[in-house]
Amino acid sequence: MDHPLDRPLWNALTGRLSEAALGDAHAVRIDPEVGVFAAAADASPDSVAALAALCRAHPGAGLVELEGGPMDGVLPTRVEIISRNPCLQMICEALTPAPEDDGLEVVVLGDADAAEMLALATLTKPGPFRPRTHRLGGFIGVRRDGRLAAMAGRRLRVEGHTELSGVCTHPDFRGHGLATALSRRVVAAILAEGETAFLHAYATHEATVALYESLGFHARARVTYTVLA
Repeated sequence: MDHPLDRPLWNALTGRLSEAALGDAHAVRIDPEVGVFAAAADASPDSVAALAALCRAHPGAGLVELEGGPMDGVLPTRVEIISRNPCLQMICEALTPAPEDDGLEVVVLGDADAAEMLALATLTKPGPFRPRTHRLGGFIGVRRDGRLAAMAGRRLRVEGHTELSGVCTHPDFRGHGLATALSRRVVAAILAEGETAFLHAYATHEATVALYESLGFHARARVTYTVLA
Protein backbone atom coordinates (compact mmCIF):
# COMPACT_ATOMS: atom_id res chain seq x y z
CA MET A 1 0.00 0.00 0.00
CA ASP A 2 2.74 2.46 -0.92
CA HIS A 3 1.40 3.80 -4.23
CA PRO A 4 -0.30 7.21 -3.82
CA LEU A 5 -3.38 5.99 -5.70
CA ASP A 6 -3.87 2.99 -3.40
CA ARG A 7 -5.55 5.40 -0.95
CA PRO A 8 -6.41 8.44 -3.10
CA LEU A 9 -8.72 10.15 -0.61
CA TRP A 10 -6.48 9.89 2.44
CA ASN A 11 -3.40 10.87 0.46
CA ALA A 12 -5.13 13.84 -1.22
CA LEU A 13 -6.80 15.20 1.92
CA THR A 14 -3.66 14.91 4.03
CA GLY A 15 -1.45 16.16 1.22
CA ARG A 16 -2.12 18.47 -1.70
CA LEU A 17 -5.75 19.15 -0.75
CA SER A 18 -5.20 19.45 2.99
CA GLU A 19 -6.31 23.10 2.98
CA ALA A 20 -9.80 21.92 1.99
CA ALA A 21 -9.95 19.15 4.61
CA LEU A 22 -11.55 18.85 8.05
CA GLY A 23 -10.35 16.40 10.69
CA ASP A 24 -7.13 15.27 12.30
CA ALA A 25 -4.49 12.55 12.20
CA HIS A 26 -7.16 9.85 12.64
CA ALA A 27 -9.66 10.82 9.92
CA VAL A 28 -10.34 13.54 7.36
CA ARG A 29 -13.28 14.80 5.31
CA ILE A 30 -13.23 17.35 2.54
CA ASP A 31 -15.11 20.59 3.24
CA PRO A 32 -18.80 19.72 2.56
CA GLU A 33 -19.14 22.80 0.35
CA VAL A 34 -16.32 21.45 -1.84
CA GLY A 35 -17.03 17.72 -1.93
CA VAL A 36 -18.10 14.54 -0.18
CA PHE A 37 -14.96 12.46 0.28
CA ALA A 38 -13.73 11.15 3.62
CA ALA A 39 -11.12 8.66 4.81
CA ALA A 40 -9.73 7.12 7.98
CA ALA A 41 -6.01 6.89 8.62
CA ASP A 42 -6.24 3.15 9.24
CA ALA A 43 -8.53 0.46 10.60
CA SER A 44 -7.77 1.15 14.27
CA PRO A 45 -10.73 1.81 16.61
CA ASP A 46 -9.62 5.42 17.14
CA SER A 47 -9.51 6.11 13.39
CA VAL A 48 -12.85 4.43 12.69
CA ALA A 49 -14.46 6.36 15.53
CA ALA A 50 -13.02 9.64 14.23
CA LEU A 51 -14.30 8.87 10.73
CA ALA A 52 -17.75 8.10 12.12
CA ALA A 53 -17.80 11.39 14.03
CA LEU A 54 -16.91 13.36 10.91
CA CYS A 55 -19.52 11.55 8.82
CA ARG A 56 -22.24 12.18 11.40
CA ALA A 57 -21.26 15.84 11.76
CA HIS A 58 -21.18 16.35 7.99
CA PRO A 59 -23.67 13.95 6.36
CA GLY A 60 -23.45 12.66 2.82
CA ALA A 61 -19.83 11.53 2.81
CA GLY A 62 -18.31 9.14 0.30
CA LEU A 63 -15.48 6.65 0.76
CA VAL A 64 -13.17 5.26 -1.93
CA GLU A 65 -10.93 2.34 -0.99
CA LEU A 66 -8.97 -0.28 -2.91
CA GLU A 67 -11.05 -3.40 -3.50
CA GLY A 68 -9.67 -6.15 -1.33
CA GLY A 69 -7.28 -3.73 0.37
CA PRO A 70 -6.86 -3.37 4.13
CA MET A 71 -9.44 -0.55 4.29
CA ASP A 72 -12.07 -2.15 2.05
CA GLY A 73 -15.12 -2.75 4.24
CA VAL A 74 -13.85 -0.59 7.11
CA LEU A 75 -16.96 1.51 7.64
CA PRO A 76 -17.97 4.11 10.23
CA THR A 77 -20.32 2.94 12.96
CA ARG A 78 -23.83 4.34 13.43
CA VAL A 79 -23.86 5.84 9.93
CA GLU A 80 -26.32 4.49 7.36
CA ILE A 81 -24.80 3.00 4.22
CA ILE A 82 -26.71 4.10 1.11
CA SER A 83 -24.77 2.11 -1.49
CA ARG A 84 -21.48 0.36 -2.25
CA ASN A 85 -20.44 0.25 -5.91
CA PRO A 86 -17.43 -1.20 -7.73
CA CYS A 87 -15.45 1.35 -9.73
CA LEU A 88 -12.42 1.25 -11.98
CA GLN A 89 -9.49 3.47 -11.12
CA MET A 90 -8.02 4.39 -14.50
CA ILE A 91 -4.79 6.19 -15.36
CA CYS A 92 -3.43 7.92 -18.46
CA GLU A 93 0.26 8.52 -19.09
CA ALA A 94 -0.16 9.49 -22.75
CA LEU A 95 -3.15 10.54 -24.81
CA THR A 96 -4.09 8.69 -27.96
CA PRO A 97 -3.40 10.63 -31.16
CA ALA A 98 -5.79 13.56 -31.46
CA PRO A 99 -8.10 14.07 -34.41
CA GLU A 100 -7.66 17.17 -36.51
CA ASP A 101 -8.36 20.50 -34.80
CA ASP A 102 -12.01 20.57 -33.74
CA GLY A 103 -12.15 24.37 -33.62
CA LEU A 104 -13.93 24.21 -30.29
CA GLU A 105 -14.15 27.51 -28.41
CA VAL A 106 -13.34 26.63 -24.80
CA VAL A 107 -13.82 28.94 -21.81
CA VAL A 108 -12.18 28.83 -18.38
CA LEU A 109 -14.77 28.41 -15.63
CA GLY A 110 -14.63 29.98 -12.17
CA ASP A 111 -16.61 31.65 -9.43
CA ALA A 112 -18.82 33.58 -11.86
CA ASP A 113 -19.94 30.27 -13.39
CA ALA A 114 -20.45 28.38 -10.11
CA ALA A 115 -24.27 28.33 -10.18
CA GLU A 116 -24.38 27.09 -13.77
CA MET A 117 -21.76 24.45 -13.07
CA LEU A 118 -23.66 23.13 -10.07
CA ALA A 119 -26.92 23.10 -12.04
CA LEU A 120 -25.32 21.18 -14.92
CA ALA A 121 -23.73 18.64 -12.56
CA THR A 122 -26.97 18.24 -10.61
CA LEU A 123 -28.83 17.53 -13.85
CA THR A 124 -26.31 15.13 -15.39
CA LYS A 125 -24.79 13.51 -12.27
CA PRO A 126 -21.17 13.03 -13.39
CA GLY A 127 -20.24 12.26 -9.79
CA PRO A 128 -20.21 14.18 -6.51
CA PHE A 129 -20.34 17.93 -7.16
CA ARG A 130 -20.96 20.64 -4.59
CA PRO A 131 -21.35 24.46 -4.61
CA ARG A 132 -17.58 25.06 -4.36
CA THR A 133 -16.21 22.02 -6.16
CA HIS A 134 -15.17 24.35 -8.96
CA ARG A 135 -12.60 25.91 -6.62
CA LEU A 136 -10.49 22.77 -6.91
CA GLY A 137 -9.53 24.39 -10.20
CA GLY A 138 -8.81 23.53 -13.78
CA PHE A 139 -12.43 23.55 -14.96
CA ILE A 140 -13.16 24.43 -18.56
CA GLY A 141 -16.37 24.43 -20.54
CA VAL A 142 -18.20 25.10 -23.78
CA ARG A 143 -21.12 27.48 -24.18
CA ARG A 144 -23.88 27.18 -26.71
CA ASP A 145 -26.43 29.97 -27.16
CA GLY A 146 -25.21 31.52 -23.92
CA ARG A 147 -25.74 28.31 -21.93
CA LEU A 148 -23.13 26.08 -20.33
CA ALA A 149 -23.32 23.05 -22.61
CA ALA A 150 -20.48 20.93 -21.22
CA MET A 151 -17.61 21.03 -18.75
CA ALA A 152 -14.67 19.06 -17.35
CA GLY A 153 -12.07 19.75 -14.69
CA ARG A 154 -9.81 18.45 -11.94
CA ARG A 155 -10.53 17.15 -8.46
CA LEU A 156 -8.24 14.92 -6.37
CA ARG A 157 -4.49 15.54 -6.38
CA VAL A 158 -1.94 13.14 -4.92
CA GLU A 159 1.78 12.84 -5.44
CA GLY A 160 2.44 12.83 -9.20
CA HIS A 161 -1.22 12.38 -10.13
CA THR A 162 -4.22 14.64 -10.82
CA GLU A 163 -7.81 13.45 -11.29
CA LEU A 164 -9.99 14.24 -14.29
CA SER A 165 -13.50 14.86 -12.97
CA GLY A 166 -16.79 16.68 -13.42
CA VAL A 167 -17.07 15.62 -17.06
CA CYS A 168 -20.63 16.21 -18.24
CA THR A 169 -22.75 17.47 -21.12
CA HIS A 170 -26.25 18.95 -21.03
CA PRO A 171 -28.74 16.56 -22.70
CA ASP A 172 -29.58 19.23 -25.29
CA PHE A 173 -26.01 19.16 -26.58
CA ARG A 174 -25.02 15.52 -26.45
CA GLY A 175 -23.71 13.70 -29.50
CA HIS A 176 -21.27 16.42 -30.54
CA GLY A 177 -18.17 15.06 -28.80
CA LEU A 178 -17.98 17.90 -26.28
CA ALA A 179 -17.16 15.70 -23.26
CA THR A 180 -14.43 13.92 -25.19
CA ALA A 181 -12.90 17.16 -26.45
CA LEU A 182 -12.90 18.79 -23.02
CA SER A 183 -11.53 15.67 -21.32
CA ARG A 184 -8.70 15.56 -23.84
CA ARG A 185 -7.80 19.18 -23.09
CA VAL A 186 -7.83 18.69 -19.30
CA VAL A 187 -5.72 15.55 -19.53
CA ALA A 188 -3.28 17.21 -21.93
CA ALA A 189 -2.77 20.02 -19.41
CA ILE A 190 -2.18 17.50 -16.59
CA LEU A 191 0.37 15.57 -18.66
CA ALA A 192 2.11 18.79 -19.70
CA GLU A 193 2.72 19.48 -16.00
CA GLY A 194 4.58 16.18 -15.73
CA GLU A 195 1.81 14.35 -13.92
CA THR A 196 -0.26 11.24 -14.63
CA ALA A 197 -3.99 11.73 -15.10
CA PHE A 198 -6.40 9.43 -13.30
CA LEU A 199 -10.12 9.03 -12.79
CA HIS A 200 -12.74 6.80 -11.22
CA ALA A 201 -15.57 5.33 -13.31
CA TYR A 202 -18.38 2.98 -12.34
CA ALA A 203 -17.27 -0.48 -13.46
CA THR A 204 -20.74 -1.22 -14.88
CA HIS A 205 -20.82 1.90 -17.08
CA GLU A 206 -19.25 0.27 -20.10
CA ALA A 207 -19.80 3.19 -22.47
CA THR A 208 -18.07 5.60 -20.08
CA VAL A 209 -15.14 3.23 -19.59
CA ALA A 210 -14.83 2.80 -23.36
CA LEU A 211 -14.79 6.57 -23.89
CA TYR A 212 -11.89 6.98 -21.48
CA GLU A 213 -10.05 4.03 -23.01
CA SER A 214 -10.32 5.78 -26.38
CA LEU A 215 -8.42 8.73 -24.86
CA GLY A 216 -5.59 6.53 -23.58
CA PHE A 217 -6.77 5.59 -20.08
CA HIS A 218 -6.40 2.03 -18.83
CA ALA A 219 -7.55 0.32 -15.64
CA ARG A 220 -5.07 0.38 -12.77
CA ALA A 221 -7.20 -1.12 -9.98
CA ARG A 222 -10.71 -1.76 -8.78
CA VAL A 223 -12.02 0.37 -5.92
CA THR A 224 -15.22 0.43 -3.91
CA TYR A 225 -17.20 3.65 -3.68
CA THR A 226 -19.36 3.77 -0.56
CA VAL A 227 -22.06 6.44 -0.22
CA LEU A 228 -23.17 7.29 3.32
CA ALA A 229 -26.43 8.87 4.45
